[in-house]
Amino acid sequence: MSESLLVAARSGDGAAFRELVEPHRAALHLHCYRMLGSYHDAEEAMQEVLLRAWRHLDGYRGQAPLLHWLYRIATTSSLKIIEARARRPGTIAEIDYLEPYPDRLLDALPADSDPAAAVERRESVSLAFIAALQLLPATQRAVVILRDVLAWRAEEVAVLLESTVPAVNSALQRARSTLRDALPGGRRRPLDAEDRRVLARFVDAWHRRDISGLAALLREDVELRMPPEEGLEFRGRAAVLEFFATVPADGALDRIPLVPTRANGQPAVAAYMADDTGELAYYGVMVFAVEGGRIATITGFPAQWSPRLEAALGVRPDPQATARHHGSGAGTSSTSRS
Repeated sequence: MSESLLVAARSGDGAAFRELVEPHRAALHLHCYRMLGSYHDAEEAMQEVLLRAWRHLDGYRGQAPLLHWLYRIATTSSLKIIEARARRPGTIAEIDYLEPYPDRLLDALPADSDPAAAVERRESVSLAFIAALQLLPATQRAVVILRDVLAWRAEEVAVLLESTVPAVNSALQRARSTLRDALPGGRRRPLDAEDRRVLARFVDAWHRRDISGLAALLREDVELRMPPEEGLEFRGRAAVLEFFATVPADGALDRIPLVPTRANGQPAVAAYMADDTGELAYYGVMVFAVEGGRIATITGFPAQWSPRLEAALGVRPDPQATARHHGSGAGTSSTSRS
């Protein structure tokens, strides 16, 4: 970090401040997402992080890397959002706020030279891990992210949370126990050619309304979830196929073009459906967990709960699909920019 850049930013030079923090934006955004489980809330948290960093830059003494200081601000900003959520009427649980995280934002992070670090990054952003984090009390969540993901020392975490080292270590053990119970599947493999093949076959079968083709891609114990929609959870291949055959567009799956994409290091699709004008409008996202060549879980996020995700995912429906939809009431193919 350039000392002259820091001096200029402290003197009120906005361009210098932006140049100072820009290399860290992607990491800070991901940290807020891990804390909050929501792309939308991570966006809001980042605005607060940047505002507080700008206002309090004189408080940075250079005793630790700038990113370390910014992580402190991001953590406390996220904790304030979690506290505010709890006061909102109708809030049931933190899991209500779960949203996927576009891989194109993960691609903006600096590359890991250490293969083990790359594996840890994939695991610490998987949808299952993010969902499990949201089950933890806010302080435990902060502790496990700071200690196990960012590798902070217990003493540093204790100072940030205005706690003690024994209290931090105790919170970490409780958090790890909860995560072990919630994540029995072990380590995830990286996204690979198998995932892409399964995804391509799923999209093809969906567009052809081929229920038997979809069935061949699903594990017998497959689960379909749609947080935060209450009651929309289906377990087992038969239940999931029944849902596909009857609910989306009354089973006319070819009326919902799918766009392959990636989220949380996992294969995903963005879905579209015709609006009142006949144009294809963003409908939602499905994120898949693939195990042994078959789909083990599908997590759906309707557009009304995650309206900003389409832009973040960098997807759009194929104009040819729109034309086909106008002509025949169905769109059968799509492309991706991601």
